[in-house]
Amino acid sequence: MNLTQRLVLTVMLALLVTLHFTLRPLLDWRAGVDFLVIGVLLVAVRVRPGVAALTGLLVGTAIDSMTPEALGAGALAMTLVGFLASRLKAAFFTDELGLNAVFVFLGKVAYDWVSLLAEGRLSGMTLVWQLVAWTPLSALATAAVGLLVLGAVRPVMAERRFG
Repeated sequence: MNLTQRLVLTVMLALLVTLHFTLRPLLDWRAGVDFLVIGVLLVAVRVRPGVAALTGLLVGTAIDSMTPEALGAGALAMTLVGFLASRLKAAFFTDELGLNAVFVFLGKVAYDWVSLLAEGRLSGMTLVWQLVAWTPLSALATAAVGLLVLGAVRPVMAERRFG
């Protein structure tokens, strides 16, 4: 990855973090778009697993700073998503848009499941309803926005090989 690609990736992650903490609360959707998962996945498929896990840890800590009663759940979930996404990048992350949508969808579902179970705030039917209804709807919205972000970043991030 060259300097231009790193700069674009850094700016895109900063923009997604900003959108997560400014636009998402204004929309106040039950199944909202998770811009942070998109950002972590965008970084994770382009770096080594250790760097992806560290990125997930930092972003997850930012999430946890907003919910002190569940401190550590977001960091754990984002670290796992970042690490696993980096390890699975060869299998999923290609130029095929459908596979990219599935990749973002599964990343969001994995993040929600790990964080909700680690938090321990929900229980019973509320937890089940969140895991089987709202999480997939939120993952669909996140996958749709993720495709838009990937489409915007693709021209700059494409490897150019000559000769």
